[in-house]
Amino acid sequence: MSKNTKNTSSPLYQKIIKYMWLVFGLGLVGFMIFVLAVNANFLGLFGEMPDFESLENPDSEVASELYSADGVLLGKYYRENRSPVNYNELSQNLINALIATEDVRFEDHSGIDPRGLSRVLVKTLLLGQSGAGGGSTLSQQTAKNLFKTRTQASQGLLSNIPILRMIIIKTKEWIVAAKLERAYTKDELLTMYLNTSDFGSNAFGIKTAASIFFNKDPRNLNIQEAATLVGLFKAPSYYSPVYNPENSTRRRNTVLSQMNKYGYISQSQYDSISNLPIELDYNVESHNEGLATYFREVVKADLIQWTKENLRADGSNYDLFGDGLRIFTTIDSRLQKYAEEAVGEHMPELQQKFREEMGNRDPWIDSNRRPIEGFIENAVKRTDAYRNLKSRYGDDQDSIDFKLNQKKKMRIFSYEKGEIDTMMSTMDSLRYYKKFLQAGFVSMDPHTGHIKAWVGGTNHKYFKYDHVKQGKRQPGSTFKPFVYAAAIENGYGPCYTVIDQPVEINIPNQPTWRPDNADGKFTYERMTIRSAMSQSVNSITAYMMKKLTPSVVVETAHRVGINSELEAVPALALGTVDVSIMEMVGAFSTFVNKGEHITPIYIDRIEDKNGNVLHQFIPRKRPAMSEEHAYIMVYMLRGGTEEEGGTSQGLPWHLRDEGNEIGGKTGTTQNASDGWYMGITKDLVSGVWVGGDDRAIHFRSWINGQGSRTARPIWSKFMTKVYEDESLDITKGPFPKPERPLSVEIDCSEYDLKQDVYQEFDYDATSTDF
Repeated sequence: MSKNTKNTSSPLYQKIIKYMWLVFGLGLVGFMIFVLAVNANFLGLFGEMPDFESLENPDSEVASELYSADGVLLGKYYRENRSPVNYNELSQNLINALIATEDVRFEDHSGIDPRGLSRVLVKTLLLGQSGAGGGSTLSQQTAKNLFKTRTQASQGLLSNIPILRMIIIKTKEWIVAAKLERAYTKDELLTMYLNTSDFGSNAFGIKTAASIFFNKDPRNLNIQEAATLVGLFKAPSYYSPVYNPENSTRRRNTVLSQMNKYGYISQSQYDSISNLPIELDYNVESHNEGLATYFREVVKADLIQWTKENLRADGSNYDLFGDGLRIFTTIDSRLQKYAEEAVGEHMPELQQKFREEMGNRDPWIDSNRRPIEGFIENAVKRTDAYRNLKSRYGDDQDSIDFKLNQKKKMRIFSYEKGEIDTMMSTMDSLRYYKKFLQAGFVSMDPHTGHIKAWVGGTNHKYFKYDHVKQGKRQPGSTFKPFVYAAAIENGYGPCYTVIDQPVEINIPNQPTWRPDNADGKFTYERMTIRSAMSQSVNSITAYMMKKLTPSVVVETAHRVGINSELEAVPALALGTVDVSIMEMVGAFSTFVNKGEHITPIYIDRIEDKNGNVLHQFIPRKRPAMSEEHAYIMVYMLRGGTEEEGGTSQGLPWHLRDEGNEIGGKTGTTQNASDGWYMGITKDLVSGVWVGGDDRAIHFRSWINGQGSRTARPIWSKFMTKVYEDESLDITKGPFPKPERPLSVEIDCSEYDLKQDVYQEFDYDATSTDF
């Protein structure tokens, strides 16, 4: 018998072998018990594990997306900017780079890679390297992304022990990875990983990352772009191509080397691509950038309210910032673009004129054109900056004033030079921005109630206030059509004639109301009410208000679409009450829509992330006036372009050719604080407002501040662009006439204005008790 045979058969040797198997068996059983204990969170020692339902339907925050009616993404609402993609939307370059770098045996293992696991065990248990990596599979990393296995919420009572904590975390990830492998295909797992990963720069998921860094869809990423993005997994900030381009290039080349090593690219490809610079098309998504910035903020408030009022099947509220809702609006991206361009082209020119007229003087002046003392000092008290300082310093006004006047680095807005870096105090900044004129524009399809374009201001980054829905200002003469609408309904036709002469109305306990015309003159000539409205003659509008009474005009205005409270006073005829552009557009649309009022809407429907419709918004409709009266009001509004001296005569001819019919009404308030223009065509009703943030801010010259110069050019530019776009279903042409013949004559050309055809024109317009 040989010596070796003798040794292996010795009792000591057999005893050692026996104990080794016993230790191995006990270790194996112990490990299995440990795994089962972790899986069950025995006595709360290990932290919660995701349940089966969570594994079948993993929940990761997905950004909600806002779309235009023509399918263009307008913006997102999110805590984590993530939009998921499917596997077939991924570039093969991206898949190759990911597998080569993160998990080359991804297709071969079942969630746990024994080689990588052995490496982690050696580093963690034998070398004591807490957090040593290198063994996590893509399945484990997906588990970590989806179920936040390393957050405090997932920890148990034993998680405070450093080495044991990492063992527990790894065990959880192994368990979840194995379960995920059974529940999903490899393609699905890979897609889930890319959809849930953080790429830095507020980009969560591959779709957002590809868009932010390269302005591409994931399917279009080339080799070097895919390698750059995969390189971010190691450390998104350290390897950011934006903030650390050298680190990013080095890491990208490491990924390319891995792709070459495992045969995904050739050596020649590696040699050429690794020498290329990283070319970014970087654009961080922001609510201050892109189309419809003001609209997106207004809609956000509405959507938050909707989530509070609507529940999921389980009784919980929807989450706008994590549920991946798909909100489809009524906005047309092309019309929106043209509206923003029109405002963007006109306002710099108008601002320059305003600045030239203002000179070195401040634009905040009283009714006597004197500078308002303490205007900025009072205005600053309404700012967040002042409120914060007040909270900090209390009644210590000296400290507050010191901070308000302390200069600091600041980036400011300008039309001429874009953003400017400068040194300004809070007071300097407020004084600077108060000198800017603002604008609001909205356009609506009068037949559906759908808002098609919305511009709430000139620059959302620097001027947050929305002038379409939030802002209300006096409409001036754009309110006059409601006076004439009441007249038409009460039997006065477009050819009814009135003398342009002073009108006085005595009001109990108040001064006599006697409005002047805009130019301060009276012609003492007869004119039709259509001509009077087209020329915006105050005296004749006042006379019609006297004949009708203010209460009748208030009722008419409310019925056709004005929701704001209206005081039944004679001055209402000249638009002295505050209304929004949205209300005005909705009311003027009633005339174009054959007398039926449609409440304007701007959200069409809300879907969940799977495309199921959660809410379909239906416009509210109601009859407001007869079709005949509505058509006559359209004819009255057409007078602005068709009557001699009409305030829309300044529109360019190309808008009125080819038989196109346009109705319009300008409006200018006292001291030219507000300039308005309401324009109607057969397809669109649009409203424009221009003015200062404060009513005291305005042109010194009423001529320069009137609506025909401040607001009407925006409508003109907008409609010019709209008509030039043949892809739009918006064409020139006449307003459709009612099927039934009109009961009144609207062609006044054959009437002798010296002989009033409706009434004997013997009246005293200079004194009327009211």
